[in-house]
Amino acid sequence: MTKTLFGTLADGTPIHEVTLRSAAGAQARIIEWGAVVRDLVVPHAGGTQRVVIGFPRLEDYPAHSPHAGAMAGRYANRIAGGRFTLDGKTYQMPLNQDGRHSLHSGGNGFGKRPWTFVHHDEASVTLALVSPDGDAGLPGTVNVFCRYSLVGAATLRIELGATTDAATIINLAHHSYFKLDDGVDILDHELEIRANLITPVDTDLIPDGTVASVVGTPYDFRKARPVRLAKPDGSLFWYDNNFILRRDRSEPSAAAGLEIAHAATLRSPRNGLAMQVWTTEPALQVYDGRNINTPVPGLDDAPYGANAGIAMEPQHVPDSPNLPHFPSTILRPGEVYRQVSEYRFGA
Repeated sequence: MTKTLFGTLADGTPIHEVTLRSAAGAQARIIEWGAVVRDLVVPHAGGTQRVVIGFPRLEDYPAHSPHAGAMAGRYANRIAGGRFTLDGKTYQMPLNQDGRHSLHSGGNGFGKRPWTFVHHDEASVTLALVSPDGDAGLPGTVNVFCRYSLVGAATLRIELGATTDAATIINLAHHSYFKLDDGVDILDHELEIRANLITPVDTDLIPDGTVASVVGTPYDFRKARPVRLAKPDGSLFWYDNNFILRRDRSEPSAAAGLEIAHAATLRSPRNGLAMQVWTTEPALQVYDGRNINTPVPGLDDAPYGANAGIAMEPQHVPDSPNLPHFPSTILRPGEVYRQVSEYRFGA
């Protein structure tokens, strides 16, 4: 484990970086800004492979990062109109999506502020954040913990916990963009998602409250197929959708009392490297990175354009506070929010 100063924010706040290493040769770089996974390299085919996009300078994150590697919250994804009602009271959140909706809790969510390292060792690091009452218009002071660990040969485990002193809503999601080879995009990556259903959305990507079968649609990833899918006019389908997981392949998680299930598998046909996503969460948001277009170079001076990486975010259904028939995202005093997600790499 190595801890260094990564940079300093404009207001003078220092941002540190911890480098984690596994015995098998995996390496992860975590920074306090946004609890970001800035870099992740895993052993493969006698060497190593970088599997996320990231940036070499701190100033690139607040200025240009499309939430790369960040921890989205207090409420990840979208809330329609930024408005919801809890225990008879209506709350209004910032409207940072086209002035109409709240995305990742507005423009200053958990992925866009400093966290604090509270513990680290050779293969793990724990970060903490206090979200005050009224943060992004949400009630309750919330204490949040995020633990990244490199386990086994090449698995990144993410353990999340939170408590509150007043009833609130919470939905955390890790937001790395993954790319498993040295190609310019992920369109030829093969993707399998263990889901029979999606939550249909309107043109603003807000769920309409129903569920729909993926069978016979462009969203059918029940068997592995390339992300690239052409429409009859030759243009490509693009994906920013929430899949309801079957959770039909599960095992006990590293956290006592929780069960982790296989959510998806991503594979590069170029080098054979695969990534399995396992999670305790009921849904998976998949965003193909279509709108990525950063004006600054990334790691190793790589340019990041459209589809430079794919985000695979375990979480709850978007807009759940307004859709009570989906699993609840309400957290009350005396309760503990818990999530475990794993990204498992191998041939």
